[in-house]
Amino acid sequence: METQMAKKVILVTGGSGLVGNGIRIASERDPRDDEQFIFLSSKDADLTDKESTRKVFEKHQPTHVIHLAAKVGGLYGNMKANLEFFRINMAINDNVLSLAKEFKVEKVVSCLSTCIFPDKTTYPIDETMVHNGPPHTSNYGYSYAKRMIDVMNKGYNQQHGCKFTSVIPTNVFGPYDNFNLEESHVIPGLVHKLHVCTQENKPFTVWGTGKARRQFIYSVDLARLFLWVMRSYDEPDPIILSVAEEDEISIKEAAEAVARAYGFTGEWIYDTTRSDGQFKKTACNNKLRKYLPDFKFTPFDEAIKETCDWFSKNYPQNVRL
Repeated sequence: METQMAKKVILVTGGSGLVGNGIRIASERDPRDDEQFIFLSSKDADLTDKESTRKVFEKHQPTHVIHLAAKVGGLYGNMKANLEFFRINMAINDNVLSLAKEFKVEKVVSCLSTCIFPDKTTYPIDETMVHNGPPHTSNYGYSYAKRMIDVMNKGYNQQHGCKFTSVIPTNVFGPYDNFNLEESHVIPGLVHKLHVCTQENKPFTVWGTGKARRQFIYSVDLARLFLWVMRSYDEPDPIILSVAEEDEISIKEAAEAVARAYGFTGEWIYDTTRSDGQFKKTACNNKLRKYLPDFKFTPFDEAIKETCDWFSKNYPQNVRL
């Protein structure tokens, strides 16, 4: 009798980005004999094209898919091209999920985003609120395409018994992020700026008032949770992956943590001509805690230090700018 466990072949789309690299690191720190990971980047396949996507499924014959690939952009990129963001993401998601069904993939875990929640909402946000009203007008194309993953997961589950689900992370940061100063998210922007300020002895400019509040999750912690979802979470409904509500911090506090990591003691400027964006987007992690009451997140200062150290070591050659 064969006692060897069947090998899981886990295909990670968008495998070269922030979360994909987090999953690579987490899978190397917690290796399982029965798991083989394949990390795809955009040069391996054009996921907007069904035949190109089919070739990847034929080549690797995955048993599991972690679907991270998406057309993403900052606030400005989204505002100019909502239609393109909608169409490209709809095509990618439809191709990946329909082929996962066709190739009898056991489980698909797709990545959503807190920006898909209704613009007008009560806080804290929870998983039941995804479809309760229109998303923010600035990125409605991306948001509606991401919401449709949840619609497709329900349909594939009800009509075909597929184990397709999704996760909703809060603000992710860590090594291998996009550190471009104009397009990046909060923390990579702060990390890049402070690195330059420390090198050139310049004052440090924080965009906005610093008062806006966010829940930040370290990419490696998010990746550990992604692996748990893939291995153990069986609901088709999404699950928010986030630190607790009380761990929400201001942009000012985040900036101070980055300054501490670099030992920066120079001058600070708040550029209040820059928008703060939404004041807060507080998400509730009760569902996660119901399943994993003892999960330990990396302390924020420690995660920031690891991110800054990675940036300093890899800048500028091996950093996305």
